[in-house]
Amino acid sequence: MTDDFKKRKMYLFLLVLVICSGAAFQGWRTLLNNFAVEVAGLNGLDMGVVQSVREIPGFLALLAIYMILFISEHRLAALSVAVLGLGVGLTGLLPSLPGLVFTTLLMSFGFHYYETMNQSLTLQYFSHTQAPVVMGRLRSVNALTNVTVGGAIYFLARVLGYTEMFALLGGVAVAAGLWCLTLDPSSKDLPPQVKKMTFRKRYWLYYALTFLSGARRQIFVAFAVYLLVSKFGYSIEQVTALFVANNVINYFANPIIGRSINRFGERAVLTVEYTSLTVIFLGYALTESAVLAGALYILDNIVFNFAIGIKTFYQKIADPKDIASGMAVGFTINHIAAVVVPVSGGLIWLADYRLVFLVAAALSLVSLSLSQLIPGQLRTNGPKT
Repeated sequence: MTDDFKKRKMYLFLLVLVICSGAAFQGWRTLLNNFAVEVAGLNGLDMGVVQSVREIPGFLALLAIYMILFISEHRLAALSVAVLGLGVGLTGLLPSLPGLVFTTLLMSFGFHYYETMNQSLTLQYFSHTQAPVVMGRLRSVNALTNVTVGGAIYFLARVLGYTEMFALLGGVAVAAGLWCLTLDPSSKDLPPQVKKMTFRKRYWLYYALTFLSGARRQIFVAFAVYLLVSKFGYSIEQVTALFVANNVINYFANPIIGRSINRFGERAVLTVEYTSLTVIFLGYALTESAVLAGALYILDNIVFNFAIGIKTFYQKIADPKDIASGMAVGFTINHIAAVVVPVSGGLIWLADYRLVFLVAAALSLVSLSLSQLIPGQLRTNGPKT
């Protein structure tokens, strides 16, 4: 497959938004905890509130489908990046719990609505062979952005305060979003999207795989690093080194994953993902080796990217007019787990931390069983050249 799709206006449009939104979001993640403790004076409970608030917009991503009644998808994507940047930029000016709740909500609405539109536009504008490659490459660019932002913050922190760094990083996203609002990469030839919530019985497998993916991801996000720190004594330098290693590896791995979907199909790729995750989560539960636990964390991050196969599976079974609605519904289903898993997982952890990861392994086995229902040769419905 040639790279002629790079010349498409939509690809370049999404590329700009991926880089600039990624820079703002990664900068926010990097600075938030230190800012919250050192400047805002938040305690553990306060940070729990902030992190819980961050998931609310993901749960409400379904509302994005109603917003495209009034604004086109590409403009909503650009506006969302600007809102994300505004939330990040204001963070340093509001060093209090109410302030961080407000700016986190603003940032998170921008982030989740942008991600919903980003996935929808990718599946609409790129063919069934191009979409997984485009998704892989955009994820690769995002990983490189994360590494670059981490390095930039390392040096900027020596000369700038939190307020200035948040403003700079947020300003990049605001500027990109506003500039992209002036662009029109859209095509009039695509099927018009259904602008209401659509739950269709024939998409049940996509819904189920999406929900299980969200549940496993929340266990990973909430407890994997906590395990490394609490059980194996990882320092902040070691955790940072793992983050950098993950992003460097993902820069190279994501395009390969995209091409693998084209070569082997969604069922094969997802089978590898869920089999690997079963082993990885069992490893978290059973290992006594700090080195092995760190290696499992890196593998976990790599394998997570195979989940783009769920989205390309949906692209191939969905009516083209259901793509936007499907992505919005998928984001909401994915985030249902975000409301339940951290709290319930925390209660299970108090009894025995191993049980948390054994539950995740069981969820992986359920996903593995369901993934075998994906046809080996999918009949496709999409737009397509």
